[in-house]
Amino acid sequence: MTVRVRFAPSPTGYLHIGGARTALYQYLFAKAMGGTYVLRIEDTDLERSKREYEESQIGDLKWLGIEHGEGPDIGGEYGPYRQSERMQIYGDIAWKFIEEGKAYPCFLTSEELEELTEKANAEKIAPHAYHGKYRDYDLAEAKKRIEAGEEYVIRFKNPGKKWTFTDLSRGEVTFPEDMVGDFVIIRSNKMPVYNFCCAVDDCLMKISHVIRAEEHLNNTVRQLMIYDAMGAEPPQFCHVTLLVGEDRQKLSKRHGATSVTQYKELHYLPQAMTNYLCLLGWSHPEEKDIFDVNELGEKFDLSRFSKTSAMYDIKKLNFVNEQWLRALPDADIAKGMTIALGTDSEFNKQSDEWKVKFASIMKEKIQLFSDVESHLPIFFDPAAEEDDQYKEAIAWETTAQIKTYLNEEVSKLSGDFIDESLVDTWMNHLKSELKIKGKPLFMGTRVCLTGRAHGPDLKSVVSLTPLEIVKKRLS
Repeated sequence: MTVRVRFAPSPTGYLHIGGARTALYQYLFAKAMGGTYVLRIEDTDLERSKREYEESQIGDLKWLGIEHGEGPDIGGEYGPYRQSERMQIYGDIAWKFIEEGKAYPCFLTSEELEELTEKANAEKIAPHAYHGKYRDYDLAEAKKRIEAGEEYVIRFKNPGKKWTFTDLSRGEVTFPEDMVGDFVIIRSNKMPVYNFCCAVDDCLMKISHVIRAEEHLNNTVRQLMIYDAMGAEPPQFCHVTLLVGEDRQKLSKRHGATSVTQYKELHYLPQAMTNYLCLLGWSHPEEKDIFDVNELGEKFDLSRFSKTSAMYDIKKLNFVNEQWLRALPDADIAKGMTIALGTDSEFNKQSDEWKVKFASIMKEKIQLFSDVESHLPIFFDPAAEEDDQYKEAIAWETTAQIKTYLNEEVSKLSGDFIDESLVDTWMNHLKSELKIKGKPLFMGTRVCLTGRAHGPDLKSVVSLTPLEIVKKRLS
C-alpha cells in the first residue's frame, strides 16, 4: 500500500497546539512508511477563512519541521488543495449522487424543520426521523422547482445499515443504522458540508490513512457512507485522544498559550516542541523522554498511542525545552538570547564574545532564552539584592575588611571589564595577609563584588560585569 496522509486545517485562526500534534503524527507516520504527507486547506467557511491564517499555519508547520509533499503552496498531482477551489468537484459529485438515487434535493424550509424538530422532541424520537420528506420526491418535479428559483439543500440518503470499521488505535467500532438520518451535503447557499467534502477529497486524493483527534470519531459514519456511494475503499482510521488541561477539560485558551505562534513568540525551540508534542499520547519504544522526532524512523508505530487523554503540562514542556537548550552550542544559545531579549536589553549592548561566555555560564540556569532577563541584574545593577543571607554576610567584620581591600584594588583598574584571574589574586591575598578563610572569605568576596549571596561562578560573573558597576558596588 502506498501511504498517503493529510493534514486539513481550517484557516480561521492560528494553528492550535492540538492540530500541530495531529499534523506531527501524520508527518511521522508518512515518514516511517515512506509515504506522502499532504496539506489540504479546508476553507469552505468563506467569511472566517483568511489567507493570512493559511500562511501563518503553513509557516508554523515549517517552523516545527513538518514539511508537506503536496499542498496549496507547492501543488501536486491531486490538486487543487484548497477546498474553496474545488466547488465544482463537490457540486458535480452531489448531482451525480442525485442521478444515481443516492441523494436528493430537499425543499424543507427553516420553519418546517423547526416544527418537525419540535414534534420529534415531543415524541422523544430522533429529529432526523422526520427530515426525509423529499426522499422519494419525483426528480423531474424537483428540477422544475429548482429552475424556478426555489431554495433547497441536497441530502444524502442513509442506506439504513450498520457501519463498522477497524480503528488502528481503538479496534472495531460500529455505528447503528439509525445514528444519523438523511444528512445535508450541500447547503442552500451551494456550499458543501464538512463531512461531504472531507470524504470526497480523501477519496480523490487517494488518502490511505486518516489520523485525527477522537472528537471526529462520530463524523466517520457519514464519511463511510460517502466513500461507499463513490464506490471507493475507505482509508484506515486512527483516532487519537484529545489534549486536556490540568483540570482534565479539553485544552483551550483558559489553560494558557494554545497556538504554535504563541510558543514561537515565547522563544521555545521547535525541536523541543515536536519532542514534547510527540509524547502527548504516544510513547517511545525505548521509553525516552528526550529525542529528535526526525530520527524516529520506523520506531513511530501507530500501535503506541495511549487510550487515555493526554494532559498538557507546561512544566514538562519547559523541562524538555531546557534539555534541548542546554545541548545547543554556546554561540547558538547566545543568538537565541539575543533574539529573545530585544535591542533595549543591556545584554544586546555587549560584544558577541561577551554573549557567548555569558551563555556558557547561564545555560544551566534557564529553561527559555527569555529567562536570562531575570539574571541580568547581577551583571548590570549596582544595587544589592538584600535578602537575609546577603544581610548576614555583609554585616560580618571580615566582609568590611574584604570590601576595603577590594575597593582599593578595583579603583586601580581601567578598561571595560575585570580579568577573571584577578579574583584568584585578590582571594589569595585576603587569605594569606588578612587571614580570612572559608565561608567568610568566599561569601564575603561574593557579596562585595556581585551584591548577591548566591549566583553563577564568581570569576565568570566578575569578568562579565562592567568595571564601573563593580566600582559602584564597592564604593
